[in-house]
Amino acid sequence: MSDLSRRSFLNASAGFVTAATLASAAKLGAAAQGDPLNIAVIGPGGMGMNHVRLLAARKDVKITYLCDVDSNRLAAAAQHVEQSGGSPKTVKDMRQVFDDKSVEAVWIATPDHWHSPAAILAVEAGKHVYVEKPVSHNIREGRLLTDAARKHNRVVQVGTQTRSSAHARRAMAILKSGEIGDVLVAKAWNSQLRSNIGHQQTSDPPANLDFDLWLGPAPERKYQSNLLHSIWRWWYDFGAGDMGNDGVHDIDVARWGLGVTTPPSTVAALGSKFFFDDDQQFPDTQYCVFEWAGDGKVGSQRQLIFEQRIWSPYVQEGYENGNAFYGTKGMLLFGKGGGFQVFGPKNKPGEKGTGSPDLPAHHQNFLDCIRGGGRPNADVEIGHQSATLVHLGNIACRMQRTLHYDPASETIQGDAEAAKLVRRTYREGHWAVPKGV
Repeated sequence: MSDLSRRSFLNASAGFVTAATLASAAKLGAAAQGDPLNIAVIGPGGMGMNHVRLLAARKDVKITYLCDVDSNRLAAAAQHVEQSGGSPKTVKDMRQVFDDKSVEAVWIATPDHWHSPAAILAVEAGKHVYVEKPVSHNIREGRLLTDAARKHNRVVQVGTQTRSSAHARRAMAILKSGEIGDVLVAKAWNSQLRSNIGHQQTSDPPANLDFDLWLGPAPERKYQSNLLHSIWRWWYDFGAGDMGNDGVHDIDVARWGLGVTTPPSTVAALGSKFFFDDDQQFPDTQYCVFEWAGDGKVGSQRQLIFEQRIWSPYVQEGYENGNAFYGTKGMLLFGKGGGFQVFGPKNKPGEKGTGSPDLPAHHQNFLDCIRGGGRPNADVEIGHQSATLVHLGNIACRMQRTLHYDPASETIQGDAEAAKLVRRTYREGHWAVPKGV
């Protein structure tokens, strides 16, 4: 941040920061001058490698660091960047990235249990952050990251890239226009076939993996082969199930179209393992209902429904993973990877669109906000609110009972057992445990 930007921020009137000041304060020196932005990718495997491929091809960024606890993945990512003309430093400890003041922005594509802890450390070190979804492993972490981003005035973009996709933005504009009336209910579904992860015993980790660094702030445990890679998402200590993996995309779109900007007050859910006989801990089948009370009067309440069957590879209402928005004058069906269709009174077809998630556009939006100021399309607060639904739905399934949630304090009321799951247990004394958990 330049001295001028810093003074502008500090001199803003108490309790009120103008949009112009935020724009100025968000800029970094190199980015503001049009030079390539020095960036790092933490976790360049799986989705992280998709980021590497796109970013390595850009001229307005320079991948100066790659960081991964798996030396094989790290080498593969480095090879790709080098073939594209880059020469990144390769490290396995993210602290080396955060300590380097020349790094201006980081992409975080680690397992879920690292998302918020790593992102908090990054913004505290002055970096802008692109962090994969879900933004947090638990509700408390998401709030701490949101607060840290605001305190340090960093741009934080969450990897729900549908927010930057043209067909999604057009569909949301239709909903906002009132074409289908007041949207009172939205539905999201995740219907596809996942793999059985089997049953495994603990064993020694492979030589290419620093398992202790991989565990990070999560509770200590022994390695077993069906913990990673990517399989971690099915374990309570490391992921948020498929509701937090693919489901969060659809939940985010449902919340967007429904027009709710705070957490729900009531959550009811059922979910368990109907199909997979393996070690995964999260449900393969879920039905979650979230309600917003509004002012209590007819017409102000809103409802969001989430369905999940990860053993059912069949198109539902036209889309494998999608949404339905039910308005008082019509309906809109949406698929993040397919398009949308409007239906008016008496099911009369209306506007139809096509499209798919646009990851390059999401990158561009993030970089534009770094250079020009403003909040990104999937700002950290947006990501936190959508992840909160994921966490509440998973908690309700584990408890097998209705939850009453206080949006203001972000706590579950009247249920001490469920309330504990708003937070998590961390490894005592670990350097990445967020302050305030």
